[in-house]
Amino acid sequence: MRYILSLLLVASASCGVFAQGIYDVAKIPEALTKDAIAVIRNEEQFFDIKSLGSAQYDYKIAVTILNKAGDDWGEMEEVYDKFSTISNLKATLYDATGKKIKDYKSSDIKDESLSDGFSLLQDNRVKRLKFTSITYPYTVEYSFSQDFKGLLSFPSWRDLKGFAISTEKSTYTIQKPKGYNIRYLTSQNLKTDSVTVGDKIQYKWKSADNAAIVSEPLNAGIDNISAWVKVAPNQFEYDGTAGNFDNWKDFGSWMYNLNVDGNKLPDATKLMVQNLIKDAKTPKQKMQILYNHLQQNTRYVSVQLGIGGFRPILAEKVAQVNYGDCKALSNYMKALLNEAGISSNLIVIGNGMPSMNANYSSMGQANHMILCVPLEKDTTFLECTSQYKPMGFIGYDNADRNVLLVTEAGGKIIHTPTYGVKDNYQIRKTNIKFNDEGMAEIGIKSAYGNAQFESIFGITLQEPSEQRKIIINNSDIPGVELLTYKYEQKDKTLPVITEEINFKTNQLLTKGGDKAFLTLNQTNRKESVPLKVENRKTYFAVPFSYNDEDEITYTLPKGYTLEFIPKDINITSEFGSYTAKFATKDNTITYLRTQTMSNKKYPPEKYNEYVEFNKKIYQADKQKAVLAKVL
Repeated sequence: MRYILSLLLVASASCGVFAQGIYDVAKIPEALTKDAIAVIRNEEQFFDIKSLGSAQYDYKIAVTILNKAGDDWGEMEEVYDKFSTISNLKATLYDATGKKIKDYKSSDIKDESLSDGFSLLQDNRVKRLKFTSITYPYTVEYSFSQDFKGLLSFPSWRDLKGFAISTEKSTYTIQKPKGYNIRYLTSQNLKTDSVTVGDKIQYKWKSADNAAIVSEPLNAGIDNISAWVKVAPNQFEYDGTAGNFDNWKDFGSWMYNLNVDGNKLPDATKLMVQNLIKDAKTPKQKMQILYNHLQQNTRYVSVQLGIGGFRPILAEKVAQVNYGDCKALSNYMKALLNEAGISSNLIVIGNGMPSMNANYSSMGQANHMILCVPLEKDTTFLECTSQYKPMGFIGYDNADRNVLLVTEAGGKIIHTPTYGVKDNYQIRKTNIKFNDEGMAEIGIKSAYGNAQFESIFGITLQEPSEQRKIIINNSDIPGVELLTYKYEQKDKTLPVITEEINFKTNQLLTKGGDKAFLTLNQTNRKESVPLKVENRKTYFAVPFSYNDEDEITYTLPKGYTLEFIPKDINITSEFGSYTAKFATKDNTITYLRTQTMSNKKYPPEKYNEYVEFNKKIYQADKQKAVLAKVL
């Protein structure tokens, strides 16, 4: 009997062990669950290059979702198009102990058009599955194979998939024929393993036990603290075309050849161009006229069809339909200028992306196209998708970065204009006049330039009721009643917008006994200080460099005299500078404030110094004048 009981106990224990699968949450190291909403338990990428134009991609991933915030990781979305097919798709759901809950069938997986809401034409599709669990944590696992017919780019890899996501294990293997050349970039100190397997060479990268990183204020991404790999082909075949990425010159040649004979115009359009520019005296005037015509008569739509994602729609087609994507509209503008005798070049650019790496050419570094017009005395860049940006203003997300100039001789890396501290300005003058009862009438006149022009311009496109809400919500002045407002772009050729706002309020003076207290910065006040972050991991930067200048003139109410006014303040640091000056004459106070900020990228250890700099500005912005009642 004791022997039989022993056997039963062993069997029971064994069943318990096997019931806890490899995805048992209890097996996750505690360091990987700290600050995490999900854990990558295992990820395997295998990319097998079979020939110049074909490859197979095998992918497998298992993710444990720890709480509701991680539910986005409980979804599978895999994109394909007419140049690739997805097969052998398997998906499984596990509970917290790693016990299998469900194997998903093919009928559970949706196969849908990948509509982005703005593309007129596209052929991308997506295999989509949403795993569902009523309890946390749970684990999802899926795998698939994808066959490619045409190779422009290869999968990239990064061990940290995002903030608050930890990684237990992740590997990336790329396999190529011995005679096939690739180039790759890796993060610093990432080891590359290379081995020969038959007539192929394998490169392998791996990473394990990477704790989650909390999203930190003003972070510049996690690439500087994660392991990553970017791989590109030298030669490629795609949608009936061939080219190479050996260097940007060759890549530019491929782009140029895609558009050979693509900027011809219909005769009627040519005649229109000549009529439009007949009175223009200079190339610049001709360009302005034609750019205005482009903005007023075309609209942006996206087109993502095979090579159409890279080759512009013919200029004659745009002339007929009056729409196109960034490539089509830039090419159409190029054709209009050509008819006017002005040469120009297409620019491949990463809008909102890092500068192109001048020493590493690849497809994934760009997502947009603009136009470059080199005149005799200057060069003008044109953003051809915007219906309101002034000629020559390409926007902050296109500024100050390496881009690819496409020429007949090939591609060339050049740099777009930089909008610096003084360019991105806000200049404001405010008059505040108190009546005898303490009611203040406030008139504010502001001018916004370049990046700050972009930030404010959106309000001009809103309905009046929405504009009023935005103005009141954005005001630092307590208890305001909005009287009138006006926005105006007086010179459509400049990225400058003016704003005039009139308020009234009876809440500016805080009274105590025979004293009244007046906060002197009412229009551009720092209302909070970022929290300190100990042991910060990520680099940081403000969105853009800028310069703010504020002048406020107060006319004091009768019956009060000025008893105290603060001393001038001057704060400087590597992040920027700040001054506040206070002056009085008769019954007026003049407050002058300036603040400049640099968007240089700073290392993590500098962040708490940045917080202290902001704390000083916060305190300076709270300075008060004291008024005494005349007895």
